[in-house]
Amino acid sequence: MPLLTRDDFSELLAKVQQRGASYLFSKLNPSALARTQRTFDDPTLQTANWWIVPAVRARWNQRITGDPTFPYESYVVAKYLRNRTGLSLCSLGSGSCSHELAFARHAAFSQVECVDIARALLDQAKIQAQREGLHNMHFVVRDINRQHWPQNTYDVVLFHSALHHFQHVDDVLDNVWHALRPGGLVVLYDYVGPNRLQWSAAQLFAANELLATLPASYRRRYRSQRLKTRISGPGLLRMLVSDPSEAVESEQIRGAVKQRFTLLEETEVGGNLLALVLKDIAHHFLANTPQTHQLLATLFAAEDAFLTHHPSDILFGVYQKT
Repeated sequence: MPLLTRDDFSELLAKVQQRGASYLFSKLNPSALARTQRTFDDPTLQTANWWIVPAVRARWNQRITGDPTFPYESYVVAKYLRNRTGLSLCSLGSGSCSHELAFARHAAFSQVECVDIARALLDQAKIQAQREGLHNMHFVVRDINRQHWPQNTYDVVLFHSALHHFQHVDDVLDNVWHALRPGGLVVLYDYVGPNRLQWSAAQLFAANELLATLPASYRRRYRSQRLKTRISGPGLLRMLVSDPSEAVESEQIRGAVKQRFTLLEETEVGGNLLALVLKDIAHHFLANTPQTHQLLATLFAAEDAFLTHHPSDILFGVYQKT
């Protein structure tokens, strides 16, 4: 792993421009947990990453559910929880709880418990739940490493872009196994690519080739006049300082889940090229114009071709305790 890369400097400058100097000083905190918390605990934060592009979200839906307008939460309920009521769901690392809110809107759930270290995000989600009259939602500010694991309690445990932030993945999943009721489900939508985001040479080469095809007007970084010209990936030092939890054991997730739970279905969602290319420039792809549609089609086709020879960085799966 390289200690420092070109991206470390360009993205540090971008973060300071977007979030102010206080963000930089927060990374000097000696507590790894505090640095991780500062990375996420900001409900006003606006970014320009790939997930803000509606066409990207529709692509995820298409790959997972077969319908670009049908999100995976409704798909899971319709396929696996039809005509059931009184169910309990626990989401570990729930963040802003947008997916947990989606599950809570279904009558199948009498309790949706959201656990995270980001108090401000949970407080914002609580306000949204109250606005919608979702009395089945509960919010718990807690470090996953200090999580109380009640036995045979939950019908569903959800990890949405969260499990790759946890150390000791094997221990976490052992505890989840005990906390699930017999027949309970693990629903996973997560990054399972290289640890610490240390992408392969083939991945970086393909991403840079794709970036070079974009017009300069689409490569201007978010809240900046600087152009994105090259992708090098993060260095190890930045990963440890900025967010020590990021992709700490991501490579282990695929095998660890299937060692403990019965596979019901898995879908390779992608992200290998799109996440790299669109980072900090995704805001240009929100426009509903013919040029934007054509550029996105080119990006999607390139990632599809890459996935024919490489495992997906993002995995959706449903697994069962049997």
